[in-house]
Amino acid sequence: MIMVNIELLEKLNTNNKRIVSRTISKVENNSEESIEILKQIHSKTGNAYRIGITGPPGAGKSTLTNQLTKIYRKLGKTVGIIAVDPTSPFTGGALLGDRVRMNEIGMDEGVFIRSMATRGSLGGLSKKTIDTADVLDAAGYDIIIFETVGVGQSELDIAKTADTTLVVLVPESGDSIQAMKAGLMEIADFFVLNKSDRPGSDSAFQAIKTILGLRAHDENSWLSPIVKCIAQENKGIEDVYNNIENHKSFLESKNKLNERRAENYKIRIKGIIGSKLHVEIWNTKRENLLNQKVFDVVERDISPYTLAETLLSNFKNDISPNNQD
Repeated sequence: MIMVNIELLEKLNTNNKRIVSRTISKVENNSEESIEILKQIHSKTGNAYRIGITGPPGAGKSTLTNQLTKIYRKLGKTVGIIAVDPTSPFTGGALLGDRVRMNEIGMDEGVFIRSMATRGSLGGLSKKTIDTADVLDAAGYDIIIFETVGVGQSELDIAKTADTTLVVLVPESGDSIQAMKAGLMEIADFFVLNKSDRPGSDSAFQAIKTILGLRAHDENSWLSPIVKCIAQENKGIEDVYNNIENHKSFLESKNKLNERRAENYKIRIKGIIGSKLHVEIWNTKRENLLNQKVFDVVERDISPYTLAETLLSNFKNDISPNNQD
């Protein structure tokens, strides 16, 4: 049995950033005790409210995160920020790890900022992002903000993680909003039209409004608002905050918050099982079998489906009770 440093977990709180950082590192680096840590802290999670901020590159997500954090701090709430950046092709780390734009709040004792690399995750979120959020939740942070890589429609993972998801757009997004409606437009609990002092703001606003009007809804549905702001000048940020609170109140009043979290957990659990099965299936024996047989597929002697079924049968035979000692 893997031993966990219980003393470390007992010191896990918002007043000890060093312990929080060390615990996240253990989780993020897939150390042997990481799973045991996550098991131990789970009972302490569930108190933080998780906010996802996503949108195209250059929409001002970091600036908005910065300004929102200031509001929460004025209200006496602690904030954990997980900034998911592109992976460096050289180090595997986060390219924007210094988070220069967040230096202003980074020195605040009630704010913890962690940069994480996507590490090839197509959804814009590192696989360890949710685990990191659990550490921050267990440490006692009131608000957790995910700020994700702005790569367009592949940002759908955020909706499987956050309680409230903001999609940040700019007036220049107006021409592409129609094309985005199957991706980013579908996951937003509300929209933030940042840099709304720029030309094209009104047309972008109307384009978003038109798409929202096409959504099916009833009296129990949340109607996604559109909030205009100029984050750089701290204008409209209180409206953004108020809409987060309104959405939270809606979820709680309709008993939908736990339903949403249950759906997110189902997706997460399926992912955990998928990852574990992947490791168990692709042992040396099956990797060798794949390498031996793949040229039969190339030569059209067998189909990829046939080889896949052969490999699965091999795996099932290995785990069969009849083959256990």
